[in-house]
Amino acid sequence: MADASPRQTLLKVEGLQAWYGESHILHGVGFEIGRGELVTLLGRNGVGKTTTLRSIMGIVGKRSGSVRFEGQETVGKPSDIIARLGIAYCPEERGIFSSLNVEENLMLPPVVKPGGMGVDEIYTLFPNLKERRRSQGTKLSGGEQQMLAIGRILRTGANLLMLDEPTEGLAPVIVQRIGEIIRQLKQRGFTILLVEQNFHFAATVADRHYVMEDGRVVDMIAAADVDKNVGKLQAYLGV
Repeated sequence: MADASPRQTLLKVEGLQAWYGESHILHGVGFEIGRGELVTLLGRNGVGKTTTLRSIMGIVGKRSGSVRFEGQETVGKPSDIIARLGIAYCPEERGIFSSLNVEENLMLPPVVKPGGMGVDEIYTLFPNLKERRRSQGTKLSGGEQQMLAIGRILRTGANLLMLDEPTEGLAPVIVQRIGEIIRQLKQRGFTILLVEQNFHFAATVADRHYVMEDGRVVDMIAAADVDKNVGKLQAYLGV
């Protein structure tokens, strides 16, 4: 299922299939994201949301179908080439290197395109990280680790940010702060694809919601239509 965005399309996914070994996870996923949009993938655990992000990034065992970014087909390209097109992935597990301090973690990913944020800009966005810049990754709170994981991809120059469960396990006050940061990134012109279990959080930041079931996108609900579709969303999400 794909619904045209009113904005210029940045990412278009059609008929995306993905496998881990013999396990067939995605069964023809399709959706679009307009440039500058913030779009969520919603659904219960195990429906294929994370696999969709990993498939766009080219880090699944096998994939087929079409993923076009700025009009360029990426299926068949390795993940490092996909990253250099301007796509960044922030995984749920965050991937902070415990042996490195905050600043070393920030500097680790390569710059793939011009236009990325400088370290000072990232510290302005995340004052906590500036205060903890000499602290090891293991010494950070969960919220600080999430901020570092997001901050790290902002240096790369990517213009499509894929964030997987950025609020998972975080205290409500930190969830609110992550929401503020995501809205600021959208205002700066980033396009964001967000996988999120917390629909109440997702509803505060997203332009549109795609709903997944059984490895497929089965519905699209615009932010303006959420209130009249609450019952349908609760049924999809099992809440």
